[in-house]
Amino acid sequence: MSSAAGCVVPTPGPAMGPPSGLPRWEQGRAARERTYPQGQATKADATQEATGRGSTQRGRSTAKTWLKAIELTSRIEAEPHRLFADIVEEWAQRQPGRPALRSDAQFLSYGQLAARINRYAHWARDLGIGPARTVCLLMPNRPDYLACWLGISSIGGTVALINTRLVGQSLAHCIGVARADHVILAADCLAAFETARPHLDYVPQIWILGAGRGGADLDAALDAADTRPLSSPERGDVTIDGRALLIYTSGTTGLPKAANVSHRRVLRWGGWFAGLMDATVDDCLYDCLPLHHSVGGVVAPCSMLCAGGSVVIAEKFSAGKFWDDIVRFECTVFQYIGELCRYLLKAPPSDMDVRHGLRLAVGNGLRGDIWEAFARRFAIPQILEFYAATEGNFSLFNVEGKPGAIGRIPPLLAHRFPVGIVKVDADSGSPVRNEDGLCIACAPGEVGEAVGRIGGAERGGGAFEGYTDSAETEKKIVRGVFAEDDAWFRTGDLMLRDEQGYFHFIDRIGDSFRWKGENISSSEVNDAIRDCPGVLDASTYGVIVPGADGRAGMAALVVDRAFDFAVFAKHPSDRLPVYALPVFVRICRTLAATETFKQKKQQLISEGFDPSVVRGPLFLRDAATGSYRPIDRATYASIVESGIHSSVGSKSRCFER
Repeated sequence: MSSAAGCVVPTPGPAMGPPSGLPRWEQGRAARERTYPQGQATKADATQEATGRGSTQRGRSTAKTWLKAIELTSRIEAEPHRLFADIVEEWAQRQPGRPALRSDAQFLSYGQLAARINRYAHWARDLGIGPARTVCLLMPNRPDYLACWLGISSIGGTVALINTRLVGQSLAHCIGVARADHVILAADCLAAFETARPHLDYVPQIWILGAGRGGADLDAALDAADTRPLSSPERGDVTIDGRALLIYTSGTTGLPKAANVSHRRVLRWGGWFAGLMDATVDDCLYDCLPLHHSVGGVVAPCSMLCAGGSVVIAEKFSAGKFWDDIVRFECTVFQYIGELCRYLLKAPPSDMDVRHGLRLAVGNGLRGDIWEAFARRFAIPQILEFYAATEGNFSLFNVEGKPGAIGRIPPLLAHRFPVGIVKVDADSGSPVRNEDGLCIACAPGEVGEAVGRIGGAERGGGAFEGYTDSAETEKKIVRGVFAEDDAWFRTGDLMLRDEQGYFHFIDRIGDSFRWKGENISSSEVNDAIRDCPGVLDASTYGVIVPGADGRAGMAALVVDRAFDFAVFAKHPSDRLPVYALPVFVRICRTLAATETFKQKKQQLISEGFDPSVVRGPLFLRDAATGSYRPIDRATYASIVESGIHSSVGSKSRCFER
């Protein structure tokens, strides 16, 4: 996730309530029922609502939506000592009894949340935790997670948000990268930590939350801590420039990197999203994403806390429980990632699909091929898609709701957030340079890498705060892009900008590959494959074939009993050019993914199509018939020895003997 946003706490009163006088979730339900009688949505209705072509958020113009976000972030630079914990404290003074964070196991009102934040702050200060000190946090999704990092960071400490699914060397790596002085462990995470202990260069002070042995009793220490806010002298000179968090990359291609996140960015994320979502005290957001990630742990909860609304924190995403929870907690908004929407679409239809009171779904990664189907089936009145990266220096927002687009930079903000798309070499992934040594901007409709200018308020551009590893930080910077002395952040994402200025995500650099002179997007191929009957999940990637240029397309499939290779051989060909059809197919029981559903392809790529390495059935596409035939050792040896004959525009066999 990345950003541009902070918060103003408006004075509560009648003007803040829903215009109709109904609770916000009832407004959402009423609006849905007006649009979709008896829960039935026509394609036209759903498209009009979810694409914003019928109206903007409750009648607001697009310009007013952007201006609201700007308004809610306007105080950040003027009040450098005001942190996000202060915003929670201000709301606690105004509405101490209103719900702030909820789950099945824990409830924190604004007053209780502020008190809990203060306990963590006093505890940390008494231990000498402050600037240049880091605390690692391993805790499953629960309301106390927010209180913990908000409290510790408010006195200058950095909180490293650790993936609770990591074990062994990967977990030790993340703790080591943070150079942690202390580790807070929920009792649920003790066993995982013990697998990492032998790999640690040193063992920080361990604090245990819940029943468990192996560290100091944090519950007792917090019970003894004060609940009053710290005074300015007690807090010290902690400003928005200071580092609040370390948030790790997902580690899809290697060990996770720790991205620096300042207090300024926490404030901007919260305020920016609160404004664009038009959040108020009557909103309730459902958050089932991991709290150790930027979207689930900062954007989603802070957008609501910024506006005085409430957040429901689910332990994890469950397609079977999702709509029950939405209805039970009377949620008005939910935070998604694209794969979550796919899983919901694949779930069997239920009466609960349209019984909700949602007014908005906000998230990233909702692909164009399922956008309208998702909005139609679940009667979602509005979708706010955005693009961002945890370490990135710009964000894009699709306020207008154009299906398939990830957003755009409105003209009134273009000078503040310069974003470009530059041509890249398909093989090396490096920017292409002209005769003057500068990068080449892509024309509308042309695919290239998205880049954001690094700068500040005084000279257009966004700050790039980088990683704990300076060498990794430098890898993400490209210099001399459009001028000799400029510097831009490399997203690593291939995009195109259409004639209307909307950006469209194409693929990650490295996930696209070149075969027989053609560039192939693994995302595009994967979308076509996943739509095939009997395919439960799929991962598409390129594999090296001896004697061939580029990489041949390969698909790893998880299938059910309805899967038929004869159907599969024909289905993608209706959507894809011949050269993009998978040359190889393997059948898997499951596909490895991160907790945010990003696919882990590296092992699949390294195994290739070697039957002595790959577990499970392997198949090769016959160019003459379009069918897939099994790969045995003899077939594999023949391919290695003689190569694959081109299947593009050819009637010949797909391998040579």
